[in-house]
Amino acid sequence: MNIMNPAGMNRQALPIARTHRNHLPGRTEPLPPRTEPSDFRGALLRGLEDVNTHQKAHESLSVQAIVSPESVDAHDLTIAAAKANTSLSIAKNVVDRVVQAYRDITSLR
Repeated sequence: MNIMNPAGMNRQALPIARTHRNHLPGRTEPLPPRTEPSDFRGALLRGLEDVNTHQKAHESLSVQAIVSPESVDAHDLTIAAAKANTSLSIAKNVVDRVVQAYRDITSLR
């Protein structure tokens, strides 16, 4: 079967190899239930815990990539780095906005 030649295609599915154990077809496990925080303090703390989780996951994957490079996929490391960077950036912006709002409120006197 020649993929580049349309005449060689007979509308059959191409075989795709599963290269990573997490890439399972039809994987539909439900996410674990999360309780939503009821106040701003709880939401802020939950967000900071999530940032910390992303940072730790990136750190552990980075260490694993240095110690045993064959055991870590480069894509997983890149995704973990992007998640950690994005979550930290968002948290920094939220904290900056909260500090700015506090300054605005205190200067209304």
